[in-house]
Amino acid sequence: MIPLISGLERLAERYDGFVLDLWGVIHDGVEAYPGVAETLADLRRAGKRTIMLSNAPRRSSALIEQLTRLGIPRELYDEVLSSGEAVHLELARRQDPFFAALGSKLYHLGPERDRNVFDTLAYAVTDLDSADFIVNTGPVELSETVADYQPILERALARRLPMICANPDHVVIRQGKRITCAGAIASRYSDMGGLVADRGKPDPAIYDLALEMLGIAERGRVCAVGDALHTDIRGARTAGIDAVLVTGGIHADELGIKWGESPDPVRLAELIRHHGETPAAAMVKFAW
Repeated sequence: MIPLISGLERLAERYDGFVLDLWGVIHDGVEAYPGVAETLADLRRAGKRTIMLSNAPRRSSALIEQLTRLGIPRELYDEVLSSGEAVHLELARRQDPFFAALGSKLYHLGPERDRNVFDTLAYAVTDLDSADFIVNTGPVELSETVADYQPILERALARRLPMICANPDHVVIRQGKRITCAGAIASRYSDMGGLVADRGKPDPAIYDLALEMLGIAERGRVCAVGDALHTDIRGARTAGIDAVLVTGGIHADELGIKWGESPDPVRLAELIRHHGETPAAAMVKFAW
């Protein structure tokens, strides 16, 4: 049975640093969860290093601005890394074979707010019929689903356009509502036969970069905290670090709970067994 702990203090002596998910752990997309700033301050006082690691399809600087707006001061955490930042770096360096083979013209599938993933780089943004590849940052409107993008995917597949997915998440929970993300669109395109590359959790490569930024060489001294078994917990496992599952996030519906409520231990064990991932512990919310 996975231990259900009240907070990170119980595990703190084991670790020198923590890799923290944002959406579902720190905030719900609109508001910071109660007690988050205090927990970050407690980690700081305990001498623990922290990095926010998010599958957000925008640059890390945008996440820092968002956290500040949500009442989480910059001095409460050490580093920030987003999947959008990782995609930006790959597009700039073009060292990975997938990225090296891309042309110079891109079609942006996503909202204007995510353009900072590529808008300072030497690419021309064009329409789908002229593009060499697609940068997928997710639905334009929060109410849209994968089905809304089926016509675009069919046109892209007819031209055999490669797709870069800047957010591997399929869904997030925004104030209790499920919102479709770029990963769901990319998965549909891949199922159709399209060529897709992404950068983000659970890919071990983004953890390598995160741990380098965190400055802790011994992976056994690092713990991830996340709310999604298929990204946060799986990514931590593949990266060789421990993980703690926050139960009040994306799996709350499956557990039959709301944020802040304790899950039934048997139901939690069934959820973990179903997904095939084993966190070191679980906790109701991000707390010290």
